[in-house]
Amino acid sequence: MDVFQPRYLSYVLQFEHLEKRLEGMPGATDEHIAALFGLDLETYRSIRGQYTARARRAAWELIAEPAFAALVDRLPFRAGDVVVGLGDSITDDDQSWLEIVRALLESRRAEDRIRVVNAGVSGDTTAQMIARFLDVVVEEPDWIICMAGTNDARLHGAFPKKVLVSLEETEKNLDMLHHMAVTQTQARWVWMTPPMAIEAQIAGHWMLSGFELRWRNEDLFAVGDLICRRAEPVVDLRQMFGEPPDPRYLLPDGLHPSLEGQTAIVRALVKRLAEESE
Repeated sequence: MDVFQPRYLSYVLQFEHLEKRLEGMPGATDEHIAALFGLDLETYRSIRGQYTARARRAAWELIAEPAFAALVDRLPFRAGDVVVGLGDSITDDDQSWLEIVRALLESRRAEDRIRVVNAGVSGDTTAQMIARFLDVVVEEPDWIICMAGTNDARLHGAFPKKVLVSLEETEKNLDMLHHMAVTQTQARWVWMTPPMAIEAQIAGHWMLSGFELRWRNEDLFAVGDLICRRAEPVVDLRQMFGEPPDPRYLLPDGLHPSLEGQTAIVRALVKRLAEESE
């Protein structure tokens, strides 16, 4: 399977942002990254831009609802705050919940100049998030919103015997992430649980199955249980997505939220954060 065939590239580029992996390397421009995918600069930017535009449209549609716009106004972010979204491909997605939040704040609260930093990296486990947490620290965040654990629950191989990261190790990693935030930043922390998946669609997807990647809802749910025991605010997405999830909330791969699913995550997050201001 050649994931760089034109019919696959749009999917790959939605979640894979090489500029994050190549940060600090001379010459890591859009033009060079486009060339790595066998694309010209215009095509590369066009593919990426379509997802950004969808996130903005989703934000505009949400703000058009007076009750939701009022919740955005009540978000406890102060003028000049830095909001970091820490996660994996569900956050790294060009039309992710975080990108919709970015567009909400730019549209509704532009005068507050709240800076949103997307610290999602596709494929990351909680251990890998620990390894790159200094990148979060240097942003001097006021808020860290963390959706972690989906890839800890990842299974590899045709006949897997274990998840990538054990539940016990995931719990220790979650502790470490929060410990690093408390000791190295002044940020307020918010957790989100991983969404549920549609296992049959994952098994039939050209890329996920092609690389022998699998997820089970029982494992994702167990990670969610760990997160829901945390003392900090938690947005539990499991019930909202459902088990099995509403197919409208997921892409055909059965794992990544669709734009409708990402928008539903934003609704849940904004409602929870607005409660913090009461």
